[in-house]
Amino acid sequence: MTKAVLSALIRPLVEPRLPDWVEPIWFSTGEEAAELASQAEIGWFDLYDHGQMADVARAATNLKWLNSIYAGLDFLPLDLLAERDVVITNGTGINAITIAEYVVMGMLNIAKGYRDVVRAQERREWLTDSPGKRELYGSRALLLGYGAIGKLIEERLIPFGVEVTVVRRTPGENTLAPDEWQARLGEFDWAILAVPATPETDGMIGAAELGAMKSDAVLVNIARGAVVDQDALLTALKSQSIGGAFLDVTSPEPLPADHPLWDQDTAHISMHLSGRAQTKMFQRSADRFIENLGRWRRGEAVVPQMNLALGY
Repeated sequence: MTKAVLSALIRPLVEPRLPDWVEPIWFSTGEEAAELASQAEIGWFDLYDHGQMADVARAATNLKWLNSIYAGLDFLPLDLLAERDVVITNGTGINAITIAEYVVMGMLNIAKGYRDVVRAQERREWLTDSPGKRELYGSRALLLGYGAIGKLIEERLIPFGVEVTVVRRTPGENTLAPDEWQARLGEFDWAILAVPATPETDGMIGAAELGAMKSDAVLVNIARGAVVDQDALLTALKSQSIGGAFLDVTSPEPLPADHPLWDQDTAHISMHLSGRAQTKMFQRSADRFIENLGRWRRGEAVVPQMNLALGY
């Protein structure tokens, strides 16, 4: 029997479908997970407290395969897990549809000034003109990050008539190399961040990049808060050197109630809700886990598998 230490949150979706070679051990709290971790050959240790989840991963000294619903696992001790030769499957693609939809929603919201429409309704004021007059049609978007989410963002923007340019290492049509996009920032109406959280992407949008953007361009970040120099962004918003920002992610999270970013009317903060704006996350993750158990038993590669050297 292979021992699997698993979160009780996914028990109803997984337990009836577990093969007979798996011995499930369920935990309900982070403390229970830490106590049970050393027994795990297979672990699904997802916890809201990422620091506690990292501690559980360190305690799992017999772990061979770690599964997670989270796409970004940069908070885990990846070097240690690589040293132990642990295979990691993450949640890449699980929430990709809803996150891509959130990007389109955010862009439309800003383009049409829809936040002001909602405010007018709350005041019971009948507007006679639209507070936003931008069209997505004919606009240009720079898309940084072309994984599962990035591909779906492009797929959804093209029917709106948005010209999407992708930053990626592989050459292609409407593609910029990683060393080319900074010099071209001034050509785009939207800069969309869908990159993984790695040392390479940390702070990739700073004062220089924001200064190179068009004065009415909008930054869209559904990656990680750390990808953007938030102080530099705050300065750019205050000085109106860019048109605005749609931020599903911030640094830190939750954003403190007294943080000045809340006061910037051109900052649209969606509180990291994009991946939660659906009901299928756990079902999709459970289905993938069960399919991967079959692969694991047959000696096949489980998917999607993280490259621990790259961090995603």
